[in-house]
Amino acid sequence: MAAEAESALQIHPMDQFVVHPMFGATEIHWYTITNVTVWMGLAILGIIALMVLGTRRRAIIPSRTQSIAELAYGFVYKMIEDVTGHDGVKYFPYIMTLFLFIVFSNFLGLIPMSFATTSHIAVTAILALLVFCTVTILGFVKNGPGFLGLFWVSAAPLALRPVLAVIEVISYFVRPLSHSIRLVGNIMAGHAVIKVFAGFAAVALISPLSILAITAMYGMEVLVSFIQAYVFTILTCVYLRDALHPHH
Repeated sequence: MAAEAESALQIHPMDQFVVHPMFGATEIHWYTITNVTVWMGLAILGIIALMVLGTRRRAIIPSRTQSIAELAYGFVYKMIEDVTGHDGVKYFPYIMTLFLFIVFSNFLGLIPMSFATTSHIAVTAILALLVFCTVTILGFVKNGPGFLGLFWVSAAPLALRPVLAVIEVISYFVRPLSHSIRLVGNIMAGHAVIKVFAGFAAVALISPLSILAITAMYGMEVLVSFIQAYVFTILTCVYLRDALHPHH
Protein backbone atom coordinates (compact mmCIF):
# COMPACT_ATOMS: atom_id res chain seq x y z
CA MET A 1 0.00 0.00 0.00
CA ALA A 2 2.81 2.38 0.86
CA ALA A 3 4.56 1.67 -2.43
CA GLU A 4 1.29 2.18 -4.31
CA ALA A 5 0.61 5.50 -2.60
CA GLU A 6 4.18 6.61 -3.24
CA SER A 7 3.92 5.82 -6.95
CA ALA A 8 0.57 7.60 -7.13
CA LEU A 9 2.11 10.73 -5.66
CA GLN A 10 4.88 10.98 -8.23
CA ILE A 11 3.48 14.17 -9.73
CA HIS A 12 5.29 16.04 -12.46
CA PRO A 13 3.11 19.12 -13.14
CA MET A 14 5.61 20.73 -15.54
CA ASP A 15 5.75 17.77 -17.93
CA GLN A 16 2.66 19.07 -19.71
CA PHE A 17 4.61 22.10 -20.94
CA VAL A 18 7.39 20.15 -22.68
CA VAL A 19 7.60 20.76 -26.43
CA HIS A 20 7.57 17.51 -28.44
CA PRO A 21 8.17 16.97 -32.18
CA MET A 22 5.21 15.49 -34.04
CA PHE A 23 4.63 13.10 -36.94
CA GLY A 24 7.63 10.88 -36.35
CA ALA A 25 10.27 13.60 -36.01
CA THR A 26 12.95 12.93 -33.40
CA GLU A 27 14.66 16.33 -33.23
CA ILE A 28 13.31 19.87 -33.13
CA HIS A 29 14.48 22.31 -35.79
CA TRP A 30 12.98 25.62 -36.87
CA TYR A 31 10.85 23.81 -39.47
CA THR A 32 9.77 20.90 -37.22
CA ILE A 33 6.06 20.57 -36.50
CA THR A 34 5.64 20.32 -32.73
CA ASN A 35 2.72 20.10 -30.33
CA VAL A 36 2.97 23.89 -30.01
CA THR A 37 2.52 24.51 -33.73
CA VAL A 38 -0.28 21.93 -33.98
CA TRP A 39 -2.35 23.62 -31.29
CA MET A 40 -1.58 27.07 -32.65
CA GLY A 41 -2.87 25.82 -36.00
CA LEU A 42 -6.02 24.50 -34.34
CA ALA A 43 -6.57 27.90 -32.71
CA ILE A 44 -6.31 29.56 -36.12
CA LEU A 45 -8.74 27.05 -37.61
CA GLY A 46 -11.14 27.74 -34.73
CA ILE A 47 -10.99 31.48 -35.43
CA ILE A 48 -11.69 30.87 -39.13
CA ALA A 49 -14.59 28.59 -38.26
CA LEU A 50 -16.13 31.19 -35.95
CA MET A 51 -15.52 34.41 -37.86
CA VAL A 52 -15.73 33.20 -41.48
CA LEU A 53 -17.76 30.01 -41.68
CA GLY A 54 -19.99 30.91 -38.73
CA THR A 55 -21.02 34.29 -40.19
CA ARG A 56 -21.17 33.57 -43.92
CA ARG A 57 -24.99 33.50 -44.01
CA ARG A 58 -25.42 36.70 -41.96
CA ALA A 59 -28.98 35.91 -41.04
CA ILE A 60 -31.27 38.55 -39.54
CA ILE A 61 -32.01 36.04 -36.79
CA PRO A 62 -28.45 34.91 -36.04
CA SER A 63 -27.41 31.38 -35.24
CA ARG A 64 -25.49 30.64 -32.06
CA THR A 65 -22.18 30.79 -33.89
CA GLN A 66 -23.06 34.09 -35.54
CA SER A 67 -24.20 35.49 -32.18
CA ILE A 68 -20.88 34.59 -30.55
CA ALA A 69 -18.97 36.15 -33.46
CA GLU A 70 -21.03 39.34 -33.26
CA LEU A 71 -20.60 39.54 -29.47
CA ALA A 72 -16.82 39.16 -29.83
CA TYR A 73 -16.76 41.80 -32.57
CA GLY A 74 -18.80 44.29 -30.56
CA PHE A 75 -16.87 43.59 -27.35
CA VAL A 76 -13.45 44.30 -28.87
CA TYR A 77 -14.69 47.23 -30.98
CA LYS A 78 -16.17 48.97 -27.93
CA MET A 79 -13.00 48.29 -25.93
CA ILE A 80 -10.85 49.94 -28.59
CA GLU A 81 -13.19 52.92 -28.96
CA ASP A 82 -13.46 53.47 -25.20
CA VAL A 83 -9.70 53.28 -24.55
CA THR A 84 -8.14 54.83 -27.65
CA GLY A 85 -10.95 56.96 -29.02
CA HIS A 86 -12.22 56.91 -32.58
CA ASP A 87 -8.65 57.24 -33.94
CA GLY A 88 -7.82 53.73 -32.76
CA VAL A 89 -10.72 52.01 -34.50
CA LYS A 90 -8.74 51.69 -37.74
CA TYR A 91 -6.43 49.25 -35.91
CA PHE A 92 -9.36 47.05 -34.93
CA PRO A 93 -8.41 44.07 -37.20
CA TYR A 94 -5.01 43.68 -35.54
CA ILE A 95 -6.34 43.91 -31.98
CA MET A 96 -9.29 41.65 -32.77
CA THR A 97 -6.90 39.04 -34.17
CA LEU A 98 -4.78 39.20 -31.01
CA PHE A 99 -7.82 38.79 -28.77
CA LEU A 100 -9.27 35.85 -30.70
CA PHE A 101 -5.94 34.05 -30.95
CA ILE A 102 -5.32 34.30 -27.20
CA VAL A 103 -8.90 33.33 -26.30
CA PHE A 104 -8.89 30.29 -28.56
CA SER A 105 -5.40 29.23 -27.44
CA ASN A 106 -6.39 29.54 -23.79
CA PHE A 107 -9.64 27.61 -24.15
CA LEU A 108 -8.16 24.89 -26.35
CA GLY A 109 -5.49 24.43 -23.68
CA LEU A 110 -8.23 23.43 -21.23
CA ILE A 111 -9.14 20.36 -23.26
CA PRO A 112 -7.73 17.22 -21.59
CA MET A 113 -4.52 15.98 -23.25
CA SER A 114 -4.20 19.24 -25.21
CA PHE A 115 -1.36 21.78 -25.12
CA ALA A 116 -1.70 25.36 -23.88
CA THR A 117 0.38 27.37 -26.33
CA THR A 118 0.04 30.54 -24.26
CA SER A 119 1.84 28.77 -21.40
CA HIS A 120 5.11 29.23 -23.32
CA ILE A 121 7.04 32.47 -23.06
CA ALA A 122 8.25 32.02 -26.65
CA VAL A 123 4.66 32.51 -27.85
CA THR A 124 3.58 35.29 -25.52
CA ALA A 125 6.89 37.16 -25.90
CA ILE A 126 6.47 37.28 -29.68
CA LEU A 127 2.93 38.63 -29.28
CA ALA A 128 4.10 41.24 -26.78
CA LEU A 129 7.12 42.28 -28.89
CA LEU A 130 4.91 42.68 -31.95
CA VAL A 131 2.63 44.99 -29.99
CA PHE A 132 5.60 46.92 -28.57
CA CYS A 133 7.30 47.41 -31.95
CA THR A 134 4.02 48.25 -33.68
CA VAL A 135 2.96 50.97 -31.23
CA THR A 136 6.49 52.41 -31.01
CA ILE A 137 6.85 52.71 -34.77
CA LEU A 138 3.30 54.06 -35.03
CA GLY A 139 4.03 56.63 -32.31
CA PHE A 140 7.00 58.05 -34.23
CA VAL A 141 5.21 57.90 -37.58
CA LYS A 142 2.15 59.72 -36.23
CA ASN A 143 3.89 62.24 -33.97
CA GLY A 144 7.53 62.41 -35.03
CA PRO A 145 9.83 63.60 -32.22
CA GLY A 146 6.69 64.64 -30.35
CA PHE A 147 6.24 60.99 -29.39
CA LEU A 148 9.05 61.49 -26.87
CA GLY A 149 6.63 63.73 -24.96
CA LEU A 150 5.24 60.46 -23.59
CA PHE A 151 8.26 60.34 -21.27
CA TRP A 152 8.17 63.98 -20.18
CA VAL A 153 5.70 64.56 -17.33
CA SER A 154 4.94 68.22 -17.85
CA ALA A 155 2.49 68.32 -14.92
CA ALA A 156 5.26 67.48 -12.43
CA PRO A 157 7.60 70.05 -10.83
CA LEU A 158 10.50 70.96 -13.11
CA ALA A 159 13.14 69.50 -10.78
CA LEU A 160 11.43 66.09 -10.81
CA ARG A 161 10.84 65.87 -14.54
CA PRO A 162 14.26 64.39 -15.50
CA VAL A 163 13.94 61.72 -12.80
CA LEU A 164 10.41 60.89 -13.88
CA ALA A 165 11.56 60.79 -17.50
CA VAL A 166 14.12 58.08 -16.66
CA ILE A 167 11.44 56.11 -14.78
CA GLU A 168 9.03 56.48 -17.72
CA VAL A 169 11.65 55.26 -20.21
CA ILE A 170 12.46 52.21 -18.07
CA SER A 171 8.78 51.37 -17.57
CA TYR A 172 8.18 51.74 -21.31
CA PHE A 173 10.87 49.24 -22.24
CA VAL A 174 9.67 46.84 -19.54
CA ARG A 175 6.24 46.72 -21.18
CA PRO A 176 6.86 43.71 -23.44
CA LEU A 177 8.29 41.75 -20.50
CA SER A 178 5.35 42.39 -18.19
CA HIS A 179 2.90 42.02 -21.08
CA SER A 180 4.16 38.52 -21.90
CA ILE A 181 4.92 37.22 -18.40
CA ARG A 182 1.48 38.13 -17.07
CA LEU A 183 -0.22 35.90 -19.63
CA VAL A 184 2.21 32.98 -19.51
CA GLY A 185 2.41 33.03 -15.70
CA ASN A 186 -1.35 32.83 -15.16
CA ILE A 187 -1.91 30.10 -17.73
CA MET A 188 1.05 27.98 -16.60
CA ALA A 189 0.22 28.32 -12.89
CA GLY A 190 -3.39 27.25 -13.34
CA HIS A 191 -2.54 24.21 -15.44
CA ALA A 192 0.20 23.16 -13.02
CA VAL A 193 -2.16 23.34 -10.03
CA ILE A 194 -4.78 21.25 -11.84
CA LYS A 195 -2.10 18.63 -12.62
CA VAL A 196 -1.07 18.52 -8.96
CA PHE A 197 -4.66 17.98 -7.82
CA ALA A 198 -5.08 15.31 -10.51
CA GLY A 199 -2.06 13.47 -9.09
CA PHE A 200 -3.68 13.35 -5.66
CA ALA A 201 -6.88 11.96 -7.21
CA ALA A 202 -5.12 8.60 -7.47
CA VAL A 203 -5.03 8.32 -3.66
CA ALA A 204 -8.30 6.74 -2.55
CA LEU A 205 -8.59 8.54 0.79
CA ILE A 206 -8.41 12.05 -0.63
CA SER A 207 -9.68 11.48 -4.18
CA PRO A 208 -13.16 13.03 -3.52
CA LEU A 209 -11.54 16.23 -2.23
CA SER A 210 -9.08 16.20 -5.09
CA ILE A 211 -11.87 15.86 -7.66
CA LEU A 212 -13.73 18.77 -6.08
CA ALA A 213 -10.55 20.84 -6.16
CA ILE A 214 -9.97 19.96 -9.83
CA THR A 215 -13.54 20.98 -10.69
CA ALA A 216 -13.19 24.28 -8.86
CA MET A 217 -9.81 25.02 -10.42
CA TYR A 218 -11.07 24.10 -13.87
CA GLY A 219 -13.97 26.53 -13.49
CA MET A 220 -11.55 29.22 -12.35
CA GLU A 221 -9.26 28.50 -15.31
CA VAL A 222 -12.16 29.00 -17.71
CA LEU A 223 -12.64 32.45 -16.21
CA VAL A 224 -8.88 33.15 -16.16
CA SER A 225 -8.57 32.14 -19.82
CA PHE A 226 -11.00 34.87 -20.83
CA ILE A 227 -9.74 37.46 -18.34
CA GLN A 228 -6.12 37.08 -19.45
CA ALA A 229 -7.11 37.53 -23.09
CA TYR A 230 -9.04 40.63 -22.06
CA VAL A 231 -6.12 42.01 -20.02
CA PHE A 232 -3.64 41.44 -22.86
CA THR A 233 -6.00 43.15 -25.30
CA ILE A 234 -6.88 46.14 -23.16
CA LEU A 235 -3.19 46.74 -22.37
CA THR A 236 -2.58 46.71 -26.11
CA CYS A 237 -5.27 49.37 -26.44
CA VAL A 238 -3.63 51.44 -23.70
CA TYR A 239 -0.26 51.26 -25.46
CA LEU A 240 -1.95 52.19 -28.74
CA ARG A 241 -3.56 55.21 -27.07
CA ASP A 242 -0.14 56.34 -25.83
CA ALA A 243 1.20 56.07 -29.39
CA LEU A 244 -1.68 58.08 -30.82
CA HIS A 245 -1.82 60.68 -28.03
CA PRO A 246 1.61 60.87 -26.32
CA HIS A 247 1.02 63.41 -23.61
CA HIS A 248 0.74 63.49 -19.82
